[in-house]
Amino acid sequence: MKKIAAILLPLVLLACTPIAAAVLVMAVAGPAAGEQLRTIACGTGIPATGEWRPPFTQPYTVSRRGFGQQFHPIHLRWEHHSGQDLVSQPGPGPVVAIGPGRVAFAGVSRGGYGNYVDVAHAGGVSSRYAHLARIDVRQGQPVTAGERLGVEGSTGTSTGNHLHLEILVRGVATDPVPWMLAHGAPLNGLAVTATPTGPSEGSGAATGAAGDTGGTAAAMQAVTMQAVTEGVMEGGIGFELPAPGTPRQASLRNPPLPIPDRVKTRYEAAAARHAIPWALLAGIGMEETGHGRTTATSSAGAHGLMQLMPATFAAVGVDGDGDRRADIRNDADSITSAANYLVRSGVTDGPDGVVKALYAYNHATWYVNDVLHYAHAYGGGIVLGDPTGCGAPTRNGSGGGGDPALPPLTSDRVRQLLQWAGSQAGDAYVMGANGPDAWDCSSLVQAAFARIGISMPRTAGAQRAWLAKGNGFRVPPGTERPGDVIFWDSYLGPSRIGHVMLVWDPATRTTIEARSRSLGVGHFSYAAGPSHHIYEIWRVGNMADQPTVTR
Repeated sequence: MKKIAAILLPLVLLACTPIAAAVLVMAVAGPAAGEQLRTIACGTGIPATGEWRPPFTQPYTVSRRGFGQQFHPIHLRWEHHSGQDLVSQPGPGPVVAIGPGRVAFAGVSRGGYGNYVDVAHAGGVSSRYAHLARIDVRQGQPVTAGERLGVEGSTGTSTGNHLHLEILVRGVATDPVPWMLAHGAPLNGLAVTATPTGPSEGSGAATGAAGDTGGTAAAMQAVTMQAVTEGVMEGGIGFELPAPGTPRQASLRNPPLPIPDRVKTRYEAAAARHAIPWALLAGIGMEETGHGRTTATSSAGAHGLMQLMPATFAAVGVDGDGDRRADIRNDADSITSAANYLVRSGVTDGPDGVVKALYAYNHATWYVNDVLHYAHAYGGGIVLGDPTGCGAPTRNGSGGGGDPALPPLTSDRVRQLLQWAGSQAGDAYVMGANGPDAWDCSSLVQAAFARIGISMPRTAGAQRAWLAKGNGFRVPPGTERPGDVIFWDSYLGPSRIGHVMLVWDPATRTTIEARSRSLGVGHFSYAAGPSHHIYEIWRVGNMADQPTVTR
């Protein structure tokens, strides 16, 4: 049994009386409660990190047919299902090894697996890949993580193309969903490319008087440690600034100039406030005014060091130096407002988001490439954002509020969701952790929904974008139900979502969440939510990642 910190005991004991009844009363679904809709995929392929990775390189869905007792549609009885079913999109697709090892078996099963491959990994771990249409490896062959093993199929006892993935630890099958989460490779449906072999092209060292290097590990560590000072951070975030492309204009003629100390200090302060690389702001400052060396108003009417239009400044202008006024000609205000504009334009939404935000700043491809060229010259850096690029909402023209026509989760699914999440009370908060005994805010929410067959993105911001894409809908404060999701701003600054939690009991305004390093996982109050710059409550639709398939 998990140990629950003494400070949390009163809340936990109160909240755990009887949750099933509360959920049944408050999570009553509408007439379409039984309807299950397919999730809308969110994001693009991301690189694999660490030793483990999912068994597909293309997007995939996680079937509700997971580990444990399942009804077999062919045998027409309840049986133990020893793995997790996955379906590539579009399929059938190639199946790859989840980690390095050696092929222990490659052939045809006498039972229901059909064509299958077993890979033996270090530490007594084995992975099994069943129902393959074709096997591309031989017994005894060493394989690396991401190496192709075969092609997804429907051989053996199966009702359609899919992959049956098993994880065996010292010969005993274990649930692949929490196991993969705990090993840094969540089964979240995202395409995962090959593991990178080195730093991205174009992320070189600084030149001239800039004085900072652009090493990936050093840059990530510096930005990460800065964000951690507030005690709250998620894993699974951060990506390098994209390399410049072609064409370029000014940067072909004008080398990056030394940055005056006072200007660099303001770049760094604005970047820290909005969790973006200071070099990106320096790239804009160099392109626009040579870091303030040009002071004239542009022919288009733009003002200040970062050359913002008055109408734009009216919308995004902020006080950057603490004098309680936003002045378009004040360097600190200009730089901080430019950072605010980039964030509002989606600069944290993956590498493509960086390009789109710069294009919004100045509608020219050469401008985007000039700025990125200068940014890399000044050291590049890591954007604290979601590398998947979840993108804007699309379903039913739902805009930022999602799709209110969705049927909400059924009561039994809400009960399962919260019972599992509540069982994690007392666990530690560790940034980047994926369980089983430590979580950050978004990994706990992601894992909870995975327990009911719904694959969410990894970070709080991407989860909100995923919901707005058409997988949920926003609800007004005061109408929330158990199992709803709450977002607010945190360590990423006032303009970005940085924290996520699950509504436990609306009557007492309590959550189940991974709150912080000092408080860990437990039941907390969300009564102070309206005091945040961002405070949103969302209801997840009654989604199903994939129609049932079987082994």
